[in-house]
Amino acid sequence: MNGECLCGEVQFEIQGDLPNLYQCHCSLCRKATGSAANAATFVHQQNFRWLSGQARVTSFQKPTGYRSDFCSVCGSPVPNQLRDTELVWIPAGLLREDFDAAVNVHLHLDSAAAWEGDSRNCLRLGGGPESLDALYRALKGPSD
Repeated sequence: MNGECLCGEVQFEIQGDLPNLYQCHCSLCRKATGSAANAATFVHQQNFRWLSGQARVTSFQKPTGYRSDFCSVCGSPVPNQLRDTELVWIPAGLLREDFDAAVNVHLHLDSAAAWEGDSRNCLRLGGGPESLDALYRALKGPSD
């Protein structure tokens, strides 16, 4: 299976089956992704290979050890080796092909964003809105 960042500069390959996914809802992952959670998995280092763009990868590390690697061109989070392990962190959204997996673990739900919640009652579209104005109106909610 292959993956790439948003601009396509950083590309990688994974051999073998992928494990299921986890989502982390901690404040660091929310800041790194700009979303409610990151969705990711791990693979063993021997099953991971860079195809291109490794020189474009930039790292940010907090004193606590939290590390975020990203493409220096487009800013997409990209895989990185987990501390002193043989595991490579893989952001699920970078994978090109569909794969059979489920989110099996949710982490740090105690620090999840207050606005994150069940989406069954929200407007659900199979594609994008007809216009940005229509999206803005939907975000405002029903008018009185």
